[in-house]
Amino acid sequence: MRIPIGAFVACIACIAFAGSAFADSINGDWCSTASRRHLNIAGPKIVTPAGKAIDGDYGRHDFSYMAPAGEREAGKRVAMRLVNDRTMLFRPEGAASDEVWERCARPTS
Repeated sequence: MRIPIGAFVACIACIAFAGSAFADSINGDWCSTASRRHLNIAGPKIVTPAGKAIDGDYGRHDFSYMAPAGEREAGKRVAMRLVNDRTMLFRPEGAASDEVWERCARPTS
C-alpha cells in the first residue's frame, strides 16, 4: 500500500509539532527565585503564591487575576506574560518593573 506524499508530509508535520503545542503555553508550575514563591496555572485556574485556588483570565501566553486577601498583592490585579518556554514575567498592578519567574518542578510534600 502506498501513502500519498501529501498525507505523509502532513503526518510528519503533526508529529514534529505535537510536543511544542503545549510547550508554548503559560500553563504549569512557576517559581520565583527572587521571592522564593511558587504558583500553578491550569487554564483559567490558578493556585496563587499564598496557596489559594481561584479563577483568573487565561490566554495561552498570558494570565491575570485579582489577588485575594492574604496575598502579598491583595486587592491588585496581577498580570503574567510568557516570554519563552521557561520564562514568564509577573507584574502586580502599580509595580515599577516585572519580576522574572521560571518554570519549576511541582513541589512535593
